[in-house]
Amino acid sequence: MITFVPVSGFLGAGKTTTLLAAARELRARGHRPAIVTNDQGRDLVDTRLARTVTDAVGEVLDGCFCCRFTDLADVTTALVADGADVVLAEAVGSCTDLRATVVRPLREYHGDTLRVAPLTTVVDPLRYRAFARSWAAGHDDDTAYLYAHQVAEADVLALNKVDLLGAGLTPLLSDLGRRNPSARVVPYSARSGSVGRLVDMWLAAGDVEDRADEALDYDRYAAAEAALAWLNHEVTVSGPFSPGRWTRVALASLSRAAAGTLVGHAKVTVETGEGLAKGSVTTAGAAPALDLPGPLSASGGRAVFNLRIA
Repeated sequence: MITFVPVSGFLGAGKTTTLLAAARELRARGHRPAIVTNDQGRDLVDTRLARTVTDAVGEVLDGCFCCRFTDLADVTTALVADGADVVLAEAVGSCTDLRATVVRPLREYHGDTLRVAPLTTVVDPLRYRAFARSWAAGHDDDTAYLYAHQVAEADVLALNKVDLLGAGLTPLLSDLGRRNPSARVVPYSARSGSVGRLVDMWLAAGDVEDRADEALDYDRYAAAEAALAWLNHEVTVSGPFSPGRWTRVALASLSRAAAGTLVGHAKVTVETGEGLAKGSVTTAGAAPALDLPGPLSASGGRAVFNLRIA
Protein backbone atom coordinates (compact mmCIF):
# COMPACT_ATOMS: atom_id res chain seq x y z
CA MET A 1 0.00 0.00 0.00
CA ILE A 2 1.31 3.44 -0.97
CA THR A 3 1.42 6.08 1.78
CA PHE A 4 0.32 9.63 0.89
CA VAL A 5 1.34 12.31 3.42
CA PRO A 6 -0.62 15.61 3.21
CA VAL A 7 1.33 18.49 4.75
CA SER A 8 0.02 22.02 5.27
CA GLY A 9 1.16 25.01 7.27
CA PHE A 10 1.54 28.73 6.90
CA LEU A 11 4.17 30.35 4.71
CA GLY A 12 7.65 30.12 6.18
CA ALA A 13 6.82 27.35 8.68
CA GLY A 14 9.52 25.06 7.31
CA LYS A 15 7.38 22.62 5.33
CA THR A 16 9.91 22.09 2.56
CA THR A 17 12.79 21.63 5.00
CA THR A 18 10.61 19.15 6.90
CA LEU A 19 9.85 17.12 3.78
CA LEU A 20 13.47 17.07 2.66
CA ALA A 21 14.53 15.77 6.07
CA ALA A 22 11.67 13.24 5.98
CA ALA A 23 12.71 12.06 2.51
CA ARG A 24 16.25 11.43 3.78
CA GLU A 25 14.87 9.56 6.80
CA LEU A 26 12.56 7.46 4.64
CA ARG A 27 15.33 6.59 2.23
CA ALA A 28 17.53 5.51 5.17
CA ARG A 29 14.69 3.16 6.19
CA GLY A 30 14.58 1.57 2.75
CA HIS A 31 11.60 3.49 1.34
CA ARG A 32 11.33 5.23 -2.03
CA PRO A 33 10.01 8.73 -1.19
CA ALA A 34 8.67 11.28 -3.65
CA ILE A 35 7.85 14.95 -3.05
CA VAL A 36 5.03 17.05 -4.52
CA THR A 37 5.50 20.84 -4.42
CA ASN A 38 2.72 23.38 -4.91
CA ASP A 39 2.25 27.10 -5.52
CA GLN A 40 -0.06 29.66 -7.04
CA GLY A 41 2.45 30.31 -9.79
CA ARG A 42 5.21 28.54 -11.71
CA ASP A 43 9.00 28.25 -11.56
CA LEU A 44 9.15 27.05 -7.96
CA VAL A 45 12.15 27.44 -5.70
CA ASP A 46 10.90 24.48 -3.64
CA THR A 47 11.04 22.16 -6.65
CA ARG A 48 14.69 22.99 -7.28
CA LEU A 49 15.49 22.40 -3.64
CA ALA A 50 13.60 19.09 -3.54
CA ARG A 51 15.58 17.85 -6.52
CA THR A 52 18.79 18.17 -4.50
CA VAL A 53 17.44 15.32 -2.34
CA THR A 54 15.45 13.13 -4.76
CA ASP A 55 14.74 12.87 -8.47
CA ALA A 56 11.15 11.82 -7.67
CA VAL A 57 9.59 15.29 -7.60
CA GLY A 58 6.25 16.45 -9.01
CA GLU A 59 4.54 19.84 -9.11
CA VAL A 60 0.98 21.14 -8.81
CA LEU A 61 1.04 24.64 -10.31
CA ASP A 62 -1.27 27.67 -10.73
CA GLY A 63 -3.37 26.99 -7.63
CA CYS A 64 -3.43 25.22 -4.30
CA PHE A 65 -4.33 21.56 -3.78
CA CYS A 66 -7.90 22.42 -2.77
CA CYS A 67 -8.70 23.69 -6.28
CA ARG A 68 -6.26 21.45 -8.20
CA PHE A 69 -7.25 18.04 -6.86
CA THR A 70 -7.23 16.34 -10.26
CA ASP A 71 -3.70 17.62 -10.93
CA LEU A 72 -2.58 16.37 -7.52
CA ALA A 73 -4.07 12.92 -8.14
CA ASP A 74 -2.44 12.73 -11.59
CA VAL A 75 0.99 13.79 -10.29
CA THR A 76 0.76 11.30 -7.42
CA THR A 77 -0.25 8.50 -9.80
CA ALA A 78 2.76 9.25 -12.03
CA LEU A 79 5.20 9.26 -9.10
CA VAL A 80 3.83 5.95 -7.84
CA ALA A 81 4.10 4.47 -11.35
CA ASP A 82 7.77 5.47 -11.30
CA GLY A 83 8.33 3.51 -8.09
CA ALA A 84 7.54 5.80 -5.14
CA ASP A 85 6.06 4.09 -2.09
CA VAL A 86 5.68 7.25 0.07
CA VAL A 87 4.45 10.53 -1.45
CA LEU A 88 5.10 13.67 0.62
CA ALA A 89 2.76 16.42 -0.62
CA GLU A 90 3.31 20.01 0.52
CA ALA A 91 0.38 22.39 0.04
CA VAL A 92 1.15 26.05 -0.63
CA GLY A 93 1.30 28.00 2.64
CA SER A 94 -1.94 29.91 2.08
CA CYS A 95 -3.99 26.74 1.54
CA THR A 96 -6.48 25.21 3.97
CA ASP A 97 -9.65 23.05 3.97
CA LEU A 98 -7.50 20.08 2.95
CA ARG A 99 -9.57 17.53 4.85
CA ALA A 100 -12.62 18.23 2.68
CA THR A 101 -10.84 18.86 -0.63
CA VAL A 102 -7.88 16.45 -0.56
CA VAL A 103 -7.86 13.94 2.29
CA ARG A 104 -11.43 12.68 2.01
CA PRO A 105 -11.53 12.55 -1.84
CA LEU A 106 -8.23 10.64 -1.93
CA ARG A 107 -9.60 8.09 0.54
CA GLU A 108 -12.86 7.81 -1.36
CA TYR A 109 -11.51 7.53 -4.92
CA HIS A 110 -8.01 6.07 -4.38
CA GLY A 111 -8.34 4.24 -1.08
CA ASP A 112 -7.73 0.88 -2.73
CA THR A 113 -4.14 1.87 -3.58
CA LEU A 114 -3.33 4.79 -1.25
CA ARG A 115 -3.26 5.04 2.51
CA VAL A 116 -3.62 8.70 3.49
CA ALA A 117 -1.51 9.56 6.54
CA PRO A 118 -2.68 12.03 9.22
CA LEU A 119 -3.15 15.57 7.92
CA THR A 120 -0.10 17.38 9.28
CA THR A 121 0.17 21.14 9.80
CA VAL A 122 3.70 22.48 10.30
CA VAL A 123 3.83 25.31 12.85
CA ASP A 124 6.53 27.96 13.22
CA PRO A 125 6.58 28.81 16.96
CA LEU A 126 7.43 32.48 16.49
CA ARG A 127 4.72 32.97 13.87
CA TYR A 128 2.21 31.14 16.07
CA ARG A 129 3.04 33.38 19.03
CA ALA A 130 2.53 36.49 16.89
CA PHE A 131 -0.90 35.32 15.75
CA ALA A 132 -1.80 34.23 19.30
CA ARG A 133 -1.01 37.73 20.58
CA SER A 134 -3.22 39.14 17.83
CA TRP A 135 -6.10 36.83 18.78
CA ALA A 136 -5.70 37.68 22.48
CA ALA A 137 -5.94 41.39 21.62
CA GLY A 138 -9.20 40.78 19.78
CA HIS A 139 -7.71 41.21 16.30
CA ASP A 140 -8.93 38.65 13.79
CA ASP A 141 -8.03 39.75 10.29
CA ASP A 142 -8.44 37.42 7.33
CA THR A 143 -4.85 36.19 7.43
CA ALA A 144 -5.15 35.30 11.12
CA TYR A 145 -8.43 33.54 10.30
CA LEU A 146 -6.72 31.44 7.63
CA TYR A 147 -3.90 30.56 10.02
CA ALA A 148 -6.33 29.52 12.77
CA HIS A 149 -8.14 27.20 10.33
CA GLN A 150 -4.88 25.52 9.33
CA VAL A 151 -4.20 24.79 13.01
CA ALA A 152 -7.76 23.66 13.76
CA GLU A 153 -8.09 21.12 10.93
CA ALA A 154 -4.84 19.23 11.61
CA ASP A 155 -4.57 15.64 12.83
CA VAL A 156 -0.93 16.35 13.72
CA LEU A 157 0.51 19.73 14.69
CA ALA A 158 4.20 19.51 13.81
CA LEU A 159 5.88 22.18 15.96
CA ASN A 160 9.04 22.99 14.03
CA LYS A 161 12.11 25.05 15.02
CA VAL A 162 11.98 24.00 18.68
CA ASP A 163 15.70 24.76 18.90
CA LEU A 164 14.62 28.45 19.00
CA LEU A 165 12.37 28.04 22.04
CA GLY A 166 14.29 26.89 25.11
CA ALA A 167 12.09 27.17 28.20
CA GLY A 168 9.21 28.45 26.08
CA LEU A 169 8.48 25.01 24.62
CA THR A 170 6.20 23.65 27.37
CA PRO A 171 3.66 26.52 27.43
CA LEU A 172 3.54 26.55 23.64
CA LEU A 173 2.80 22.82 23.52
CA SER A 174 0.00 23.37 26.03
CA ASP A 175 -1.47 26.27 24.05
CA LEU A 176 -1.46 24.30 20.80
CA GLY A 177 -3.12 21.38 22.56
CA ARG A 178 -5.80 23.69 23.90
CA ARG A 179 -6.42 25.26 20.50
CA ASN A 180 -6.77 21.87 18.76
CA PRO A 181 -7.41 19.16 21.38
CA SER A 182 -8.00 16.53 18.66
CA ALA A 183 -4.48 16.83 17.26
CA ARG A 184 -1.24 15.20 18.35
CA VAL A 185 1.45 17.85 18.90
CA VAL A 186 4.94 16.79 17.83
CA PRO A 187 7.92 19.05 18.61
CA TYR A 188 10.96 18.71 16.33
CA SER A 189 13.60 20.59 14.36
CA ALA A 190 13.63 20.00 10.62
CA ARG A 191 16.93 21.80 10.20
CA SER A 192 18.64 19.33 12.52
CA GLY A 193 16.95 16.43 10.73
CA SER A 194 15.12 15.15 13.84
CA VAL A 195 11.95 14.06 12.05
CA GLY A 196 11.87 10.39 13.07
CA ARG A 197 8.79 10.71 15.27
CA LEU A 198 6.84 12.41 12.48
CA VAL A 199 7.83 9.71 10.02
CA ASP A 200 6.79 7.03 12.53
CA MET A 201 3.31 8.60 12.75
CA TRP A 202 2.96 8.85 8.99
CA LEU A 203 3.93 5.22 8.44
CA ALA A 204 1.93 3.76 11.34
CA ALA A 205 -0.55 1.10 10.24
CA GLY A 206 -4.28 1.60 10.72
CA ASP A 207 -6.85 4.02 9.44
CA VAL A 208 -6.93 7.66 10.53
CA GLU A 209 -10.28 8.63 12.04
CA ASP A 210 -12.24 10.94 9.75
CA ARG A 211 -13.21 14.04 11.70
CA ALA A 212 -15.90 16.53 10.81
CA ASP A 213 -14.75 19.44 8.68
CA GLU A 214 -13.97 22.73 10.40
CA ALA A 215 -16.41 25.45 9.35
CA LEU A 216 -14.77 27.71 6.78
CA ASP A 217 -15.87 31.11 5.49
CA TYR A 218 -14.66 30.97 1.89
CA ASP A 219 -15.01 34.74 1.45
CA ARG A 220 -12.52 35.30 4.28
CA TYR A 221 -10.30 32.52 2.94
CA ALA A 222 -10.23 34.18 -0.49
CA ALA A 223 -9.50 37.57 1.08
CA ALA A 224 -6.55 36.11 2.98
CA GLU A 225 -5.22 34.49 -0.21
CA ALA A 226 -5.52 37.83 -2.02
CA ALA A 227 -3.77 39.71 0.80
CA LEU A 228 -0.78 37.38 0.57
CA ALA A 229 0.27 38.66 -2.83
CA TRP A 230 2.79 36.55 -4.71
CA LEU A 231 5.51 37.30 -7.19
CA ASN A 232 7.68 34.77 -9.00
CA HIS A 233 10.51 36.48 -10.85
CA GLU A 234 13.64 35.43 -12.73
CA VAL A 235 16.93 37.32 -13.00
CA THR A 236 20.03 36.51 -15.06
CA VAL A 237 23.22 37.04 -13.06
CA SER A 238 26.51 37.72 -14.86
CA GLY A 239 29.75 36.46 -13.33
CA PRO A 240 32.13 35.88 -11.93
CA PHE A 241 30.26 36.09 -8.61
CA SER A 242 29.58 34.22 -5.36
CA PRO A 243 26.07 32.68 -5.54
CA GLY A 244 25.76 32.46 -1.75
CA ARG A 245 26.82 36.06 -1.17
CA TRP A 246 24.58 37.30 -4.01
CA THR A 247 21.63 35.46 -2.43
CA ARG A 248 22.33 36.96 1.01
CA VAL A 249 22.62 40.51 -0.32
CA ALA A 250 19.46 40.24 -2.45
CA LEU A 251 17.40 38.83 0.43
CA ALA A 252 18.80 41.33 2.95
CA SER A 253 17.72 44.17 0.66
CA LEU A 254 14.25 42.64 0.32
CA SER A 255 14.01 42.14 4.07
CA ARG A 256 14.80 45.81 4.76
CA ALA A 257 12.41 47.01 2.05
CA ALA A 258 9.59 44.87 3.51
CA ALA A 259 9.67 46.62 6.90
CA GLY A 260 6.16 46.91 8.32
CA THR A 261 4.71 44.11 6.20
CA LEU A 262 3.88 40.46 6.84
CA VAL A 263 6.48 38.41 5.00
CA GLY A 264 5.03 34.97 4.37
CA HIS A 265 8.20 33.90 2.66
CA ALA A 266 10.87 35.27 0.37
CA LYS A 267 12.85 32.47 -1.28
CA VAL A 268 15.65 32.67 -3.80
CA THR A 269 17.60 30.03 -5.68
CA VAL A 270 20.64 30.82 -7.81
CA GLU A 271 21.26 28.03 -10.29
CA THR A 272 24.71 27.92 -11.90
CA GLY A 273 26.75 25.43 -13.85
CA GLU A 274 28.84 24.97 -10.71
CA GLY A 275 25.97 24.28 -8.29
CA LEU A 276 22.84 25.64 -6.56
CA ALA A 277 22.52 28.28 -3.82
CA LYS A 278 19.26 28.83 -1.90
CA GLY A 279 18.24 31.32 0.77
CA SER A 280 15.09 32.55 2.49
CA VAL A 281 13.56 35.18 4.77
CA THR A 282 10.30 34.74 6.70
CA THR A 283 10.25 37.92 8.82
CA ALA A 284 10.60 41.53 7.66
CA GLY A 285 13.90 42.97 8.84
CA ALA A 286 15.37 39.56 9.68
CA ALA A 287 18.72 38.36 8.40
CA PRO A 288 18.47 35.84 5.54
CA ALA A 289 19.00 32.14 6.13
CA LEU A 290 21.31 30.50 3.60
CA ASP A 291 20.01 26.95 3.24
CA LEU A 292 22.42 26.00 0.45
CA PRO A 293 25.59 28.10 0.16
CA GLY A 294 26.37 26.96 -3.38
CA PRO A 295 29.80 27.12 -4.97
CA LEU A 296 32.39 29.67 -3.91
CA SER A 297 32.38 31.23 -7.36
CA ALA A 298 30.39 30.90 -10.57
CA SER A 299 30.70 32.28 -14.08
CA GLY A 300 27.02 33.22 -14.26
CA GLY A 301 23.61 31.95 -13.27
CA ARG A 302 19.85 32.22 -13.10
CA ALA A 303 18.16 33.53 -9.95
CA VAL A 304 14.52 32.70 -9.23
CA PHE A 305 12.54 34.63 -6.60
CA ASN A 306 9.34 33.29 -4.99
CA LEU A 307 7.81 36.03 -2.81
CA ARG A 308 4.63 36.03 -0.68
CA ILE A 309 4.23 39.32 1.18
CA ALA A 310 1.13 41.02 2.60
